[in-house]
Amino acid sequence: MDKVMRMSSEKGVVIFTKSSCCLSYAVQVLFQDLGVSPKIHEIDKDPECREIEKALLRLGCSKPIPAVFIGGKLVGSTNEVMSMHLSSSLVPLVKPYLC
Repeated sequence: MDKVMRMSSEKGVVIFTKSSCCLSYAVQVLFQDLGVSPKIHEIDKDPECREIEKALLRLGCSKPIPAVFIGGKLVGSTNEVMSMHLSSSLVPLVKPYLC
């Protein structure tokens, strides 16, 4: 879990993804469209992939991938991010991290 916490604080917006996940891609595109350049961690390319997934679930992510952190805090997965976007509460969170 220490590795995940360290990785999630590397940049203002961090997304844990898998290279073949279409939901991960959709979340990445959403942040890019908002003007944010997130740090992307494709965990399927990490030898500790299973441990990272378990740590994300222990942190409270409903699904391990994609997992979005803003300001070092877990926001959630696709459902949570899209709900925040639709309710206009996502932009104020990412405003400090706009490019």
